[in-house]
Amino acid sequence: MLSRPSSTPRPCAGAFSGMKPAVQQGTLSPVGASPRKGPGKESAVSVEIEFLGHAGFLLTSSAGCVAIDPWLEGNPVATKKRAEVSCDWIVLTHGHADHMSDAQALAKANNATVLAAFEICEYLGAEGVKTDPGNTGGRISTPFGWVAFTQAFHSSSFQGRYMGMPCGVIVRFEAENFTFHHLGDTALFSDLKLIGELYKPDVAAIPVGDRFTMGPEQGKVAAELIKPRIAIPIHWGTFPILAQDISAFKPQGVEVKEMRPGEKWQVR
Repeated sequence: MLSRPSSTPRPCAGAFSGMKPAVQQGTLSPVGASPRKGPGKESAVSVEIEFLGHAGFLLTSSAGCVAIDPWLEGNPVATKKRAEVSCDWIVLTHGHADHMSDAQALAKANNATVLAAFEICEYLGAEGVKTDPGNTGGRISTPFGWVAFTQAFHSSSFQGRYMGMPCGVIVRFEAENFTFHHLGDTALFSDLKLIGELYKPDVAAIPVGDRFTMGPEQGKVAAELIKPRIAIPIHWGTFPILAQDISAFKPQGVEVKEMRPGEKWQVR
C-alpha cells in the first residue's frame, strides 16, 4: 500500500511544448483505467505523492514530476518555497488564486507545460507559458500516461477574468499502473459514482473544508461513490473559515490518509 520514501524525489526531466498536443495523439486505451491493484497486480515501480498543503501535490514517477494545483507563495501551511519546487508538468483544476497563482512563475522556472482548461491555457499562453489545453470530458496523452478532465461543481476565475469550467482531473501513470483522482474544488454530485466506475482511481484527493466545497460529511459520501483504495482529505484547515475538524470524514470501505504539508508517501 503506502510507505514512507527513503529519499527525495528524482530530478525532473524537461517538459514538452505548445498550444498543441505535446506528444502525438495516437490510439488511447479504453476510458477506464486498469483494474485496481490486488494480489499479483502490483507494479515494480512506484509513484511518490508529496502534499504541498491546501490542495497542492507533487506526483513523481519514472517519467518525471507532475504538480497539481501548486499554491506556495502566500499559503500559510506550505512548507516549501516556489523556488524549491521542480516539475515537468503542471495540472490545474481551475483558476482560483489558491490553485493557480503560482503556475505562471513555476512553469517558466522549470520549463514546464501547463495542462488545464482552454481558457486557463489561453491566459497563461499569452504570458509566455507552454500549455496543452483540454476541457471537461477530454483526455490528453502525455509521456507518463494521460490526464483526463472530469466534471466539478464550483466556479473559476483569476484576477476577475473567467477561466472556463472548473474541473476535476484524473492523472494516469501507465508504467506504474497507478491512477490519481484530484476532485478539484467541488460540491457533492451523484456522477462521482460514474467517474469512479470509468477511471477506477487508486487514490482520490477530496475537498472537505466546507463553505467553498464539500464538508467532511459530504466528502465521506463522495469517497463512497468513487471507491478509491485511499482517500486524501484536502482544502481544509488552511484558513479559520474552513473546517478545522474533519473527524466525520470516515468513508466506509475506503482507507483515509490524512497528509501533513510536506509529507511524502511512496505508492505501489
